[in-house]
Amino acid sequence: MVTPIPAFEDNYIWCLSDADSGYAVVVDPGDDDPVRDHLREKDLKLAAILVTHKHGDHTGGIRGLLADWPGIPVYGPQNEPIRTLTRRVAEGDRIEIPEIAATFEVLDVPGHTEGHVAYLDGDRLFCGDTLFAAGCGRVFSGTHEQLYASLSKIAALPPQTRLYCAHEYTLANLGFAEWVEPESRAIRQRVERDSATRRRKEPTVPSLLADELETNPFLRSHVPQVIEAAERHAGRPLAEGVETFTAIRSWKDRDYD
Repeated sequence: MVTPIPAFEDNYIWCLSDADSGYAVVVDPGDDDPVRDHLREKDLKLAAILVTHKHGDHTGGIRGLLADWPGIPVYGPQNEPIRTLTRRVAEGDRIEIPEIAATFEVLDVPGHTEGHVAYLDGDRLFCGDTLFAAGCGRVFSGTHEQLYASLSKIAALPPQTRLYCAHEYTLANLGFAEWVEPESRAIRQRVERDSATRRRKEPTVPSLLADELETNPFLRSHVPQVIEAAERHAGRPLAEGVETFTAIRSWKDRDYD
């Protein structure tokens, strides 16, 4: 079972649990209190922590959780300065957590930060802040070229892949997607669906990669309508791919966020 644990204003800490074993794993615990409360409520023991990147809203709860569950492994990116990690991982590494019968494949997905990783378990991808529902992370300590390559890597996964991002940004992201593709029927339908979900106070994530490929402008920098919109905003011709992606990301940074 995968359960979102809300934290701060819009974070999700993902909890993977096995009711039979009574163990759980959490991804990106920015705050230990909601994790502790959830585990106690469900009578679960913590087996491991997975971390996607260095930002405090993803790492701030690790020390508190280790105080309650000393000695558990903390996996995270080898190329980021996170002192609480006990096992550093990178592209191609496999993490086996027998307590919940899960095996994760590590993907390097830098761009938001310099060493961001994601964890793939079958058709479930825990992608932190690299890819959001209908959006993507800002470029902080990585580069636009890195982020474009990382999103292309995710886009190449099977379309039924479920994407467990770390924030509830979906409706705001869809607003920008409508700026880029105002005639898109798929975006309009997704706005209606996800707005209804939020009115029910339910998470809009995980999302399906198939939906992202149809509605997420940051996965569509090869699509003529997206290129044309980016060129109109930039006021100059743009090459398909990373140049268009960079223009769209910069557009959102300056004029929408």
